Amino acid sequence: MSEKKIITVFGATGAQGGGLARAILNDPGSDFSVRAVTRDKTSEKAKALEKLGAEVVEADLAHPATVRAAMEGAYGAFCVTFFWDHFSPEKEADEANCMAEAANAAGVQHVIWSTLEDTRLLVPLHDDTMPTLMGKYKVPHFDAKGESNKFFIEAGVPTTFLLTTFYWENLIYFGMGPKRGEDGVLAITFPMGGNKLSGIAAEDIGKCAYGIFKKGKEMVGKTVGIAGEHITCEDMAKALTKALGEEVRYNAIPAEVFRSFGFPGAEDLGNMFQYYEVFEKEFTDARDIAAAKELNPDLQSFEEWLKKNAKRIPIE
Repeated sequence: MSEKKIITVFGATGAQGGGLARAILNDPGSDFSVRAVTRDKTSEKAKALEKLGAEVVEADLAHPATVRAAMEGAYGAFCVTFFWDHFSPEKEADEANCMAEAANAAGVQHVIWSTLEDTRLLVPLHDDTMPTLMGKYKVPHFDAKGESNKFFIEAGVPTTFLLTTFYWENLIYFGMGPKRGEDGVLAITFPMGGNKLSGIAAEDIGKCAYGIFKKGKEMVGKTVGIAGEHITCEDMAKALTKALGEEVRYNAIPAEVFRSFGFPGAEDLGNMFQYYEVFEKEFTDARDIAAAKELNPDLQSFEEWLKKNAKRIPIE
């Protein structure tokens, strides 16, 4: 039996990286093995991956030598950053650059960079229909990733650019799930009007990434956009009503109201939803559900995801 090719997975204890690691480890016939990167090998999530058969290594994106060591001898690498850990676009760019340089130095043959659009290409900084944040961004957690594509290109790293989208899990973890109004009725609140939101199960992002690695070199240099479904918030509310067994309404609000909510990242997310709504066609066209299904036959629609996860959504 030939030796398996190592995939170094950054964010292995997170949503996307964890999905990829499990997709590989749960496939007994896989040509790949997992080198799971974490800042803490003793965490429960790290131990769970080790139990599944992953090689778990510690590395920190603030320390380039550890990142280079994590890439050494690897065939591929899945590179992802987590903006919400620090809310700094500059730090996110530094982390992306660190991974790109390490992949180049280690001679990695196939990198997947989990990225998003630089929204300033469609909403320039002088466009005051959307406030400029932090002096030079429209949607900071998008723009920093999109801008960081250049690091992988300039480093000459063989890269597939994976355009992700809104996680269905945001209804569980990000406080976006149904909340009970003064009238006692549940409602989801988004500034999306009647336009469609592209969404996906976080685990499916990892499974799609696995599909890209399996396709191999033909995917290098390509930008691949994925989604599980393009769905209106009204239809999300209907699906939630069915899954939860009680009425859930859709409360459509203006983006400026969402930006005023005051929680950390509210302005960033308000701008994100405004971008989703205004550029619905561009955003959904960039995310091909059929192509995602080819990469990941288990791809879930919102309703399918709810069948497995509705009970995990906290009801407030």
